[in-house]
This record gives sequence, C-alpha cells and structure tokens, in this order.
Amino acid sequence: MSLRIPIRPIATCLILAAPALRASNPIITDVLTADPAAMVHDGTVYLYTGHDEAPDKTNRYVMKDWLCFSSTDMVNWTPRGSPLGVKDFSWSKGDAWAGQVIARDGKFFWYVPTSHATIHGFAIGVAVADQPTGPFKDARGSALITSDLTTDALDAAGKQISWDDIDPTVFIDDDGQAYLFWGNTKCRYIKLKPNMVETDGPIVNVDLPHFTEAPWIHKHGDLYYLSYAYGFPERTAYATAPKITGPWTYRGIINELAGNCNTNHQAIIDFKGRSYFIYHNGGTPQGGSFRRSVCIDYLYYNPDGTIKRVVMTSEGVAPAAP
Repeated sequence: MSLRIPIRPIATCLILAAPALRASNPIITDVLTADPAAMVHDGTVYLYTGHDEAPDKTNRYVMKDWLCFSSTDMVNWTPRGSPLGVKDFSWSKGDAWAGQVIARDGKFFWYVPTSHATIHGFAIGVAVADQPTGPFKDARGSALITSDLTTDALDAAGKQISWDDIDPTVFIDDDGQAYLFWGNTKCRYIKLKPNMVETDGPIVNVDLPHFTEAPWIHKHGDLYYLSYAYGFPERTAYATAPKITGPWTYRGIINELAGNCNTNHQAIIDFKGRSYFIYHNGGTPQGGSFRRSVCIDYLYYNPDGTIKRVVMTSEGVAPAAP
C-alpha cells in the first residue's frame, strides 16, 4: 500500500547556511502522527508512527495504518508513506496502535498491536520487510502474543481487561538475545528466537510503580533503561538495571504531561553524538488526545547515568551535524 503524505518543507540551503535554525514542534503538521518509534540505520533515522484519523471532537482513536518518515538531520523529514496497515494482517479486525521496528540479519521487523478478529482483545503481530521503508508483510500469518496468554491484568471490578497486550518494544542485547517488552497496567517481557518471529520461554512480569503503558528499552553505557507512561493522564518515568532482565530500580519522572493530550509515548535514540527524546502531544490547532502529533527534544544524562528531566519546547532541535 502506498500513501503520499506532504510535510512542511524546510529549505536545505537555509539549514546549511544557518546551523542555529531549528525545526518547530510538532515536527509534522500536515498529517496527524502518534506513538513514535525510531530506528537509526546506515546514517538515517527512520521514524515510525501511528496515524490518528479521528474527526475533530471525536473522543476515540481512529487508527487504520502506520506511517514512516526518514531524516538525516532530525529536522527535515521525508514522508515514506504507509508501509503497513491493519488490513495486512488477515487475523486483525482493526486498530493500528503503537509499534516498533528493529533490524536483524538484513531484515526489518515491525511489532505492532491490533485488535484480534477471533480472540477477544488486542494481540501483537510482527511484520517483516527487506527495507526499512517496507513494504512490510505479516511474518507469521498469526499473532505473536494474544490475550489468552496474559490473563492477570484486571480492572477495578476484577475483570480481565482486553487492552493489556499493546505497545511492544523490542531490544537485541549484546549477546544477540532479543527481548520483547509490552503491556498496559502490567509490564511484561519474553525472549524471542533468533528468527524474531517466535517466542522462546515464559512471559515474565516486571514490577514498576504506576506503570500504565508505552515501555521503551534502550541502553546507555553499562545501564539498561526502561521508560514508560506513568499514571493517567500520563507522564514518562524510567527505571534502570544492570541487566535487561533486571533488577529494575525506579529513577523518577523524565517527561511531564504533554500539552493537550492525556497520553505520553516516547522513543529514545542516539544519533550523530546527541540523544533525542521523541514523543507526541496535541499541539496542532485541531489537536487533542485523539489527534496527536510527534515532537522531538534533546535528552541529557547526568554523570551518574540518571536522566535529566526533558524540556519540552516549541522550537524543537537543531539540525544534527553532518
């Protein structure tokens, strides 16, 4: 499937002539983007987002596909269309929620949550492509994680919720072992086999204070970081560990409530010597909790490895060094 999406142009010659120029937040204003994930590959950042399509004043998510953008400077973003949609999973009945792409052995794997057509609740699928921009196709023909595997997430009345299997994030450790983290109300992880489309071993729960959703795993120095949406309306908190399997030590809040939006969903990457915090808010004129837009600001570490609070700006970031 192909979708051509224009974005606000910024003259490349002006960027080269004036390095202090910054892109404004939100970074894309001609289409609504949410739930960002990012991957650095061969000197290019690939940004993968959800696609909010809820009409103005509609108080529910309307999301049918995922979008891709690319940049070599974190300021100019080239639209790459929609390389994946819910219709690409024969077992899905809708809802293109937050996912993440990772590269392995020349392939690109996109883990996404979507409503299952025959098993009640959300499920996590995985799609594969030969290029970071796709096109992606269902790698299994079936879901990787389904709600009948995770029955311990309960609402206030003690009833199993149907939306706990969402927001997958995947990380390949230094020894080559891949891990899938995900969850709502409960954070979980499971090992993946080297083929990246099969699980290996049991599901493990991770105990984190006020965990809501949106886990993201990254590593900086010798520490592993697990950031996540905290409470509701959501802020972003994080924990650190000496190993990806823990034990996890809660470290605090790094991002406050995002403007005009109840949710907070982050990606953290390093690119050309800087660290970036990628998130969404409801910052366009017609924005809101169901009409979100992606933003980027800098992320800074303290000498002890803890993270400084993110300063959300309207100016955004400057072009990355060539």
